[in-house]
Amino acid sequence: MNKILNKCPVCGADLAVTRLYCVNCNTSIEGHFVPEHTPFGHLSPEQMQFLLTFVRCEGKLNRMEEEMKLSYPTLRNRLNEIVRALGYEPGKDDLSMPLSAEDRRQILEDLDQGKITWEEAQARLRGEKGSEPAVDEANGGEK
Repeated sequence: MNKILNKCPVCGADLAVTRLYCVNCNTSIEGHFVPEHTPFGHLSPEQMQFLLTFVRCEGKLNRMEEEMKLSYPTLRNRLNEIVRALGYEPGKDDLSMPLSAEDRRQILEDLDQGKITWEEAQARLRGEKGSEPAVDEANGGEK
């Protein structure tokens, strides 16, 4: 049995369900039916299979690595594709992005050189927004 199409393969418009058929008793019903909306309806078969494996593995990508014989970054990318397909942006709910080693080094150098205060350094190391060094407009540079 084929997967239900929800887009016209010719023009890409939404398709309407107009006929239902019972394989058990050979009954057909015609009309205009609105399919139940599901956020997963537009996922590809490969994405649905990934999602089912993800659930079966209880969301543990390390288990999926073994089962699917794929690397962690590949699995992470596929999961991010599904998150985007569902209308979300991966990591958008994160309050802060982790700092790179270079970012941390720069913050500590700025502190050592007196460009930022101890409190500003702590806030920047925690990834808090608005913790950039203040600019003194009158002197044309940083405070």
